Amino acid sequence: MRIIAGAHKGSKLVTPGGTGTRPTSDRVKESLFSMLEGYGVLQAANVLDLFAGSGGLGFEAMSRGAAQVVFVDSSLASARAIEANADKLGIGHSASVSSGDVLQFLGNLPDPDHPESRVFDLVFMDPPYPLGEDAVTQVLSRLRSHLDEESIVVVERSSRAPEPTMPDGLEVFRSKTFGETALHFVQLAVEGPGDEDPGDEDPGVEDAADGGAAS
Repeated sequence: MRIIAGAHKGSKLVTPGGTGTRPTSDRVKESLFSMLEGYGVLQAANVLDLFAGSGGLGFEAMSRGAAQVVFVDSSLASARAIEANADKLGIGHSASVSSGDVLQFLGNLPDPDHPESRVFDLVFMDPPYPLGEDAVTQVLSRLRSHLDEESIVVVERSSRAPEPTMPDGLEVFRSKTFGETALHFVQLAVEGPGDEDPGDEDPGVEDAADGGAAS
């Protein structure tokens, strides 16, 4: 796995051993970040990478101008790989890693009215494909209070799965399909960036590999 653009272009990333992660393919990643750059959400962004795997999406965001990234994954091997990648890239001061349950992490964030509450400009959410839709909705529900009107959440799922069910206050404003992979762009339920074009299909784009956890 490598970073495909930006300040760290070409840098290879350490990946955790085994088959528990499902890296996002370069061509899907390239299309995703082209869209995010079009929305103007990357520069100086505060990013949250949930189900982070080796951290490929979060590190790509940092390479393209994000200010800081919080990585969360339940796998200790993934957390160690992320730490190794941050050290290798020399950006450990801008990256933090939480090894544990995603729902527990979100539940432990300070409430929105707390002085230390955090709002994330960009959230990557790439859970294992077998994770149930109810669990995906629960994660989005807990995440909602840490978003603002400009925030974007990218949910990566199997294209065979239904569009994620949104909790109150969130909406899918764009979906794009790449073979076996579907990207759903989520925002607070207000008029958002860009035009809606749900169900776009690009069968010529390389699929992300099937498998376990995140990118």
